[in-house]
Amino acid sequence: MKNKPIIRICMGTGGIAAGGTEVMKAFKKQLKRKGIKADVKKHCLLHKVGCRGLCAKDVLVDIIVNKVKSTYQFIQPDMVQRIVDEHVINNVPVQDWLVTDDYHQFHNKQIKVVLSDCGTIDPEEISSYRAVGGYDALKQVLETGSPGDTIKTLKESGLRGRGGAGFPTGMKWEFCKNQSSPEKYIICNADEGDPGAFMDRSIIEGNPHAVIEGMVIGAYAIGAHKGYVYIRAEYPLAVERLRKALTHARKLKFLGKNILGKKFNFDIKVKLGAGAFVCGEETALIASIEGYRGMPRAKPPFPVYRGLWGNPTVINNVETLANVSYIIRNGAEWFASFGTEKSKGTKVFALTGKIRNSGLIEVPMGISLREIIYDIGGGIDKDVAFKAVQTGGPSGGCIPASLLNINVDYESLAQVGSIVGSGGMVVLDENDCMVNIAKFFLQFTQAESCGKCIPCRIGTKRLLEILERITAGDGRDEDLELLMNLSYDIKASSLCGLGQTAPNPILSTIKYFREEYEAHIKKKKCPAGVCRDLLDYAVLAEFCTGCGACKRVCPAGAVSGERKQVHRIDPELCVKCGACFEACKFKAIGKG
Repeated sequence: MKNKPIIRICMGTGGIAAGGTEVMKAFKKQLKRKGIKADVKKHCLLHKVGCRGLCAKDVLVDIIVNKVKSTYQFIQPDMVQRIVDEHVINNVPVQDWLVTDDYHQFHNKQIKVVLSDCGTIDPEEISSYRAVGGYDALKQVLETGSPGDTIKTLKESGLRGRGGAGFPTGMKWEFCKNQSSPEKYIICNADEGDPGAFMDRSIIEGNPHAVIEGMVIGAYAIGAHKGYVYIRAEYPLAVERLRKALTHARKLKFLGKNILGKKFNFDIKVKLGAGAFVCGEETALIASIEGYRGMPRAKPPFPVYRGLWGNPTVINNVETLANVSYIIRNGAEWFASFGTEKSKGTKVFALTGKIRNSGLIEVPMGISLREIIYDIGGGIDKDVAFKAVQTGGPSGGCIPASLLNINVDYESLAQVGSIVGSGGMVVLDENDCMVNIAKFFLQFTQAESCGKCIPCRIGTKRLLEILERITAGDGRDEDLELLMNLSYDIKASSLCGLGQTAPNPILSTIKYFREEYEAHIKKKKCPAGVCRDLLDYAVLAEFCTGCGACKRVCPAGAVSGERKQVHRIDPELCVKCGACFEACKFKAIGKG
């Protein structure tokens, strides 16, 4: 073959879940059948890549022939032979299986920095990363820069921490550099625990070397010789690829003693976390690495002054560190050209929930919520009305449809009662109950509270009890005021960020969806038809055909009626499971 075809198969967690492993095997089998060797030095390059972004269309496969790329969606093993025969061999794309316009729309408004190489390079081959400029930034820093110059570049770029608080990265590094200590540490916080969030996991799965290179540069800048990646054990694929990347980096002298021939020693250890959400808080994370129970301590002193084993420590999350090498390579002005005056650069979000195009996106700071949800995400599934979007996970808030034109940056989201956070973005529609959503997040934070401080340990329990009472139909007139007062007290007096932000979902939903709370409390009704204890199921006679589907699925025998006759639901027997509502094809079951 004159021009070696390139085949890329999405083998991130989403791609594997959709059948990526089987698709990879099918390609190997079909290439072998045709006598094509899948080797970069031979006939064809076949390799796995990380998350391609539009997870809703996995398994995604790229075929590149004569430098022309075609992308296929929803690929299954039985489709591979035709792709190999027609496209790989004869350069005739299989039009029926190519991605559609919404795939291109999904990417049109994105600007990829951190994700620029995810989905194109093989995360398990260091040569693949080096081919796109990997470790060039580290060489540049060690050969021509100084720790001070490196920090100056980071400060000028405007990079802020992408883990939630948004603290300026260069400033944090400078604080640590200026500390006089024989030992310093840099830690990558990969303990991503927000419900619906998969940004950090996907970055490590797709490009672990970018994180490693950022850590090495950071260590050089602050004067550290030891580093840790604290990552939850529930991310086995990310852990596996990270460990392989560390091994490869050591072999090529990007880690270890005398890195790249310079008098600079630095190495990284992987520390597995047990999945405690509170360990995403930096002092709790430090305690966990030290072998103690993951519980936060009071600040100050901050970790840059007194961190791991009492030594100055920088803690950055995965996305923050992955940005570093791109900033060094391309310059501070380049990075600062994206975003807004106070929120520079891009941000990675996990777009999930009631959205057509769920997946991983990277957008410039300052883009509007409307552009993300409708231009990139493709709008709401099943054409129902958009209701709200939850940003920032359990620490964030719910933003209503009336604020869809708001810009997504640190300052704008804070003004409406939410946060950028680590990047979770859960879309809700008219079928979601906002009281129930607030309860869901309180269940999470209450369960994840370490219990060290009373406001969080007891306060979140009381908040949850009130929400449970309201959704059960036992709400009281004074509950709204009680919820708000207690929320403000917990925010003001909790020890760490978990407790300080736990009430945010409650405060934001009361602010923007107060009428739903009042309906639950005063009318004993759930407008969205979600809270079981507030529902009454009944057969709508004008739509009932007497098909018997509702009767067959009812577990309590509450439905009665002869075939082709209008059926009836006995409210005394009904357990409000909703099985009849789901089974009816004629919309003849009403709930309210």
